[in-house]
Amino acid sequence: MTPTAAPRKRSSPLGNALLVAVTMVLGIAVAEAVVRTLNGQPLFAFPLPDALPWNDVKPADFDAVPLSPGVQKSWFEVMPPPLPNRNAPSPAWQQTYERLRAAASDGNPFRPVDAFKAWNSARLEQLCARKFFARAPDRIYVYDPPDGEPSPPYRYTPNATYPNGLVTNQMGWRGRPIEVPRGPRTIRIVFVGSSTVLENHESPFSFPELAGHWLNMWAKAKGLDVAFEVLNAARDGIGSRDIASIVRGEVLPLRPDLVVYSEGGNQFDLGPMVEGRVPDAKPVRPGNGGTVVPEWLREASRYSALLGRFQAALGYVGSDLDGREWAKPDYKFVWPAGLDEQDPDLAYPRLPIDLGGIQRDLDRIRTDLATVGGELALTSFVWMVRDGMVVDAANRLGFILQLNVRMFPFRYRDIERMANFQNRVLAKYARAHGLPFIDLAGLLPFSPSLYADAVHAAPAGSRLRGWITFQQLLPTIEKHLADRSWPSPPGPPAPLPPFAPREIAVPCREPAR
Repeated sequence: MTPTAAPRKRSSPLGNALLVAVTMVLGIAVAEAVVRTLNGQPLFAFPLPDALPWNDVKPADFDAVPLSPGVQKSWFEVMPPPLPNRNAPSPAWQQTYERLRAAASDGNPFRPVDAFKAWNSARLEQLCARKFFARAPDRIYVYDPPDGEPSPPYRYTPNATYPNGLVTNQMGWRGRPIEVPRGPRTIRIVFVGSSTVLENHESPFSFPELAGHWLNMWAKAKGLDVAFEVLNAARDGIGSRDIASIVRGEVLPLRPDLVVYSEGGNQFDLGPMVEGRVPDAKPVRPGNGGTVVPEWLREASRYSALLGRFQAALGYVGSDLDGREWAKPDYKFVWPAGLDEQDPDLAYPRLPIDLGGIQRDLDRIRTDLATVGGELALTSFVWMVRDGMVVDAANRLGFILQLNVRMFPFRYRDIERMANFQNRVLAKYARAHGLPFIDLAGLLPFSPSLYADAVHAAPAGSRLRGWITFQQLLPTIEKHLADRSWPSPPGPPAPLPPFAPREIAVPCREPAR
């Protein structure tokens, strides 16, 4: 007798639909995890920090940077260990940050991150006069400057992890904790400057931190009994006067061996170079001026890396920007009479772009450092701009907005010309005073893919800036090691200068309507 086959169990339409749905959800979750990993974003962050692909340095850009004797190419792939002081931001800070970010607008000078800075109490009156705190939270942080001066305008609160990823140490500076007491074989280097030195808050490391990491690898490879502590005292939106105040009030007590000054964007005013009045026209976006990316997708992309990639692709295929310079109104650029553009006189009474004032602040920094046996070094400043430059409008929109909106109405060729002149002045100042000079602008390959805009580095550019800086510091370090002036003799143990921010009610606010 032939056995009868068991009847096949009919699948349920509802069960099939659930299986398909579960499979799709799992597939999307896996794809989301893969894209976040490729972007360098945390798997469980909502909303997402900016994508930071650290491995996208093009081989041609890396090979264009000269390799110093004794430096191994393989070191470039070795990143520093995670910061030991990185923690989760407090829930209260996270809520405040998200509330301010959701309410942010172009006309509001108070940015979400400003809620967590300690503002100089001597600067509050000036900030109130500018209505800076008009849309701030109910309470802010302030600190009392020991010298009573309103410079610098703020400090970052110490020992904190910010909602946007910034990590601060005991001084409120970016990065790992400061060594206290300083070791007898530690060489201490402090970088000062503005946002181009502080760099992207979401980045795990700034270029000075990368340079310090590779310096320690170099010292270990050479069998040197020294350690390098490289600190970053930079902060956003400041100029040379503020930097000089930071060196005097915050850096000097740490008795650094070397301070590296790197700035050149916040006093870069081309207006005085124009004959008559600067044209008061407004920038006009080429094409239809519209956007193909809906607002709901922009917001959703803050929570999904997949949607972020979709937004970028949609912007790329739908953009009517071709990456060229926008139309600019006519103006006459007038060079100061008697000033040699190729070999500038440092004593010229009206040096453009405030280079006379910058030199006076550098003089003050040199004089102050001499009191603790420290040395000053300068870097050239990178403006990633050239006449006739065309950039990838979809992926480098920051270039277009900065050079054609923020720097409007100045033409690329005039920005490039003044950037080159600025670096000639900085290089000549360094030669005149026997200071080390790190030529970032001369050694960094001209590749817009390394930068987010014309002055702020993308992660790839940050890595190369750190790599160049590390190698450019070696001759100065080797000279001091040879004459045994570094590490400097340890002085009596001294605590870090006190810094205790306090929370206060917002001192000025527009009346509620």
